[in-house]
Amino acid sequence: MDLAPLQRKVNAAEIAPEQLAGNSSLTKREKIAEASRQFEAVLLRQILEGGQKTVIKSKYGDTSASAAIYRDQITTQLADSISKAGTFGFAQTFEKQLNHPAETNTPSPAPLNSLAAGTHPHRTSARPTSKTP
Repeated sequence: MDLAPLQRKVNAAEIAPEQLAGNSSLTKREKIAEASRQFEAVLLRQILEGGQKTVIKSKYGDTSASAAIYRDQITTQLADSISKAGTFGFAQTFEKQLNHPAETNTPSPAPLNSLAAGTHPHRTSARPTSKTP
């Protein structure tokens, strides 16, 4: 009796961003979903770092290098946890946009100079002209 070897399910979150595109065990949708989530985590990290900047410096605040490293690690973990929870919503929006390619048959908008001249791209009748006797 021949048994196929068990293949371990690959978790996209465990793959480094630079190795995500070349991974053959993930589908295109899984790659897009994980790339979107990781991008959301980067944006969240930027937002959280901006929120930690104090307006007034205090002599009681810890400004050592080790405190900065811990703050950075906490910010990174918090951003990653929020992103993995999926409640922020940026990743879903990015994923939706990347999974639905733009339609190629959409009409291009009318040039601005034709609108300024009084023509409308969706009207079929011409603008009435006034004639003076």
